[in-house]
Amino acid sequence: MKILLKGGRIIDPSQEFDQVADLLLEEGKVAACAPHLEIEDAQILPCQGLIVCPGFIDLHVHFREPGEEWKETIASGSLAAVAGGFTAVVCMPNTKPPNDNAEVTRYILKKAAEAGLCRVYPVACITKGQRGEELTEFGELKEAGAVAVSDDGRPVPDAFLMRLALEYAKNFDLPVISHAEELSLSSGGHVNEGLASAKLGLRGIPPQAEAIAIFREVMLAELTNSPIHIAHVSTKAGVEIIRQAKEKGLKVTAETAPHYFTLTEEATFGYHTNAKVNPPLRSEEDRQAIEEALADGTIDVIATDHAPHSPLEKVCEFERAAFGLVGLETALSLTLRLVERGSISLPKMIELLSCAPARILKLPGGSLREGSLADVTVFDPEARWIVTEEELNSKSKNSPFLGWELKGRVIYSIVSGKVVFSRREF
Repeated sequence: MKILLKGGRIIDPSQEFDQVADLLLEEGKVAACAPHLEIEDAQILPCQGLIVCPGFIDLHVHFREPGEEWKETIASGSLAAVAGGFTAVVCMPNTKPPNDNAEVTRYILKKAAEAGLCRVYPVACITKGQRGEELTEFGELKEAGAVAVSDDGRPVPDAFLMRLALEYAKNFDLPVISHAEELSLSSGGHVNEGLASAKLGLRGIPPQAEAIAIFREVMLAELTNSPIHIAHVSTKAGVEIIRQAKEKGLKVTAETAPHYFTLTEEATFGYHTNAKVNPPLRSEEDRQAIEEALADGTIDVIATDHAPHSPLEKVCEFERAAFGLVGLETALSLTLRLVERGSISLPKMIELLSCAPARILKLPGGSLREGSLADVTVFDPEARWIVTEEELNSKSKNSPFLGWELKGRVIYSIVSGKVVFSRREF
């Protein structure tokens, strides 16, 4: 099947390409890119006024299956992903049971194939049962289809075990993703330690809980000469440690999420549980530091940390509420706000959402070079919409952005040359 995307502004940072042109997709690959292509028997997608780019890749989602399908399934999460322009997602392992064995990894891949929407890449646990005591079988998990290892949802508390994990993972060329949190400082906390904890009368989580853990991971990466990827960075202190590590030439990469450069701890005032996330929303100084780190390359990737929860876990007392928000369908619009205020360029935004994630985890995609996978995101940067529960495709609706008017909307998501999501008739 041939698909011809006509007249869009094609932006591909992987080859420094940015111009109005046509893009031909054939047999699941990028076949040609040039102005005014005329192809017989091709399905035409008019893209005038739209941005055409490599498909977005989300390095950090929680799809809850197996075990908590009332929050999200792989099928419903995949639909939310393609509605948000994500043609591939990387699923964290804190399911029930956790993804600490090949059987669970294969189950996730089977369910993703049945959904037939975006690519779903499983991340396996670093430790069995995420208990932080014994390493999983990395080689067996990679053979089953795991693309990285992490205990996300919890840190690996023992530094020696984390050292072993980095050394063991290097043997299998398997990236390690760190949930950087010092539990002795964060345990029992609900919001940022500072204005939020004082105003709400709740136990806080200090920024140092993240910074200390990031520093440990950086030191272990240096000790083992191994790469490490830091998840959901939220603090100025954490950014500074990562920046210094990169200046030293250490193999450290990092991600943040849109809520960390859009919101501050003030979003929790009034006990708004949809703004309860881990790590917590921080101060305005932290928010600005995150934005600057995206601009200067200290933070490599924007990932959503999409964490769906049912109303039972959010419509309750703040102390009892679960941590997390749904973010797949608002990520594009929130990131475009950085472009609008001049913090980053449009090509830089696409680098953060597509090219860099593919490069860090060595995934297919992230490019529109001839012969590349035909995974493509097409969006309208000017389209306005209001975030409502009805607009969200995720099974859960726990978004702090409900009621916001946002700008920027996905029009088409294309995976392997097949349109898997469209907001237009064609």
